[in-house]
Amino acid sequence: MEAMLSFTELSRRRIRSIASLVRIGRVEPVMVLHVDPDKGFVNLSKRRVSADDATACLERYNKSKHVHSILRHVAETMDVHLEELYIHVGWPLYKKYGHAFEAFKLIVTDPDSVLNSLTREVEDIGDDGHKVIKVVPAISDEVKQVLVENIRRRMTPQVIKVRADVEIKCFELDGVLHIKEAMRRAEATGNEDSPVKMSLVGPPLYVLNTQTLNKEQGIEVLKKAISACTEEIERHKGKVSVKTAPRAVIEQDEKLLAEELSEINLDNDEVLSSDLDSEE
Repeated sequence: MEAMLSFTELSRRRIRSIASLVRIGRVEPVMVLHVDPDKGFVNLSKRRVSADDATACLERYNKSKHVHSILRHVAETMDVHLEELYIHVGWPLYKKYGHAFEAFKLIVTDPDSVLNSLTREVEDIGDDGHKVIKVVPAISDEVKQVLVENIRRRMTPQVIKVRADVEIKCFELDGVLHIKEAMRRAEATGNEDSPVKMSLVGPPLYVLNTQTLNKEQGIEVLKKAISACTEEIERHKGKVSVKTAPRAVIEQDEKLLAEELSEINLDNDEVLSSDLDSEE
């Protein structure tokens, strides 16, 4: 399908370079302005699409790509027509759940509750020789099994690591004990889905970690942990400074933390060895 996007509908701002606005091969959210069914002309606009609409459009597009990729792979694996899968599975799920992607997320944990409700009608010959309409499952058990396997393999949520770095100082009597109690209070804010672990990097730097399937939930849990830690340590005239706010971390961040801990342990060993030599 072809359509036209005129120069004046590219942007609300002054256009200095068309290449910075549109590029061959790039996916762009646009609005349909006019359709001429007789001539087959379609006029589009990019400048009339708001930022929120563009974000929602791209999100829906990416979800649809994911759904299509799964259904296409199942169709190729089981040697069935892709259109049949859409007719009996894809489009009914779009209609019922708003988007098949949302239904696929439910299938990961409970496939029967979603797929068993899908049916289709087939013609058959009854005992009296007349045609009858039978209601049967939308897909065979074999196709269903392959579909569920593909969805689980490609849509099972990945565990996300969330981390925050803080500095804790307490110069009161038994300050170390107060800091340990503040750490326990922080860890107590964790739950089964997002357990909190707080550990020492090197005085006064501490790190809070949690693992979760929901990034936003993990960030909120660490924020509560920092608040609990702050409340406890301030009771003893201590102070908590957030050096790095809660955030999802990547593998490189974990390696850097491991290297920092290794260097600190090495320095501590060298200091201990030096003290022992002095005593001798």
